[in-house]
Amino acid sequence: MTMENSLFDRVFRDGDGNIVIAQPPNPPLIAWGVASLLKLVFNSGQFYTGLDLFAFGCIFTWAWEELFGGVNYFRRGLGLIALIGILGSKIL
Repeated sequence: MTMENSLFDRVFRDGDGNIVIAQPPNPPLIAWGVASLLKLVFNSGQFYTGLDLFAFGCIFTWAWEELFGGVNYFRRGLGLIALIGILGSKIL
């Protein structure tokens, strides 16, 4: 099977030739989601601060993993956008 090396293929296909846009969530993304939901319940105090820090660490880890280990350029770009967004939200 020969695969064309078009821009579409480089952006959206993985090493096996499959188009990959979404994947099952990995542990950092699941942990971020759980921590973010818990932040809605515990919305003040030290526990909230700990959850906020944990959630930030999880989403940062996920974005970093996607940026440097994503299966295609789309996933790597998604990691870059997420990393810029979360860092920007903490700076501003």
